[in-house]
Amino acid sequence: MEFNEKLQELRKNKGLTQEELANALFVSRTAVSKWESGRGYPSIDSLREISRFFSVTIDELICPDEIISAAENEKKEFISRNTSLVFGLLDVFMAVLLLMPVFGNGAGSFESVPLYSLTGINVWIKAVFAVVVAVAAVNGIFGVIVSNSDKPLLSRRIIISGAIISIAGCTVFLLTRQPYAGMICFAVLVIKGFLLLRRK
Repeated sequence: MEFNEKLQELRKNKGLTQEELANALFVSRTAVSKWESGRGYPSIDSLREISRFFSVTIDELICPDEIISAAENEKKEFISRNTSLVFGLLDVFMAVLLLMPVFGNGAGSFESVPLYSLTGINVWIKAVFAVVVAVAAVNGIFGVIVSNSDKPLLSRRIIISGAIISIAGCTVFLLTRQPYAGMICFAVLVIKGFLLLRRK
């Protein structure tokens, strides 16, 4: 008998709903549903809690192959959450472009200024810079929030949108001859690329 079938049987024998079991184990009902449908395994900590709650050994709950699979799933989930968190923090980091003197202040000036102090450049270009930085920061904030949730699809979408925003930022800054801002954006993009490759 597989773990998901054993869990269902133990829960039904105690006369509990998935919601009641979830509350007793301090997990979401979605997690219990996922475990019982065989779409995933609990973390090692949750497995211990299930074992205690039903007064059975972990060996009775899950076979060695399933333990290995559960550990691998936990590792993948950990890597995925950390990748989402780092992506979010990198996007939030883009807000430093508002404060750091990395923008050239027009063709006739050799001084570097922060974004809010730009004067010798077209207002529309300055607005595009501000939008790129703001969108990256907002996406990063959402990324940090979602990294702690149980929504891998949303997390993946935020990672993809963060990569697209970084590419757009590099393109905008380099096309408008803002090499320092472009290099910061490019460095963020390279780190994101490395994390995505490592994640696979």
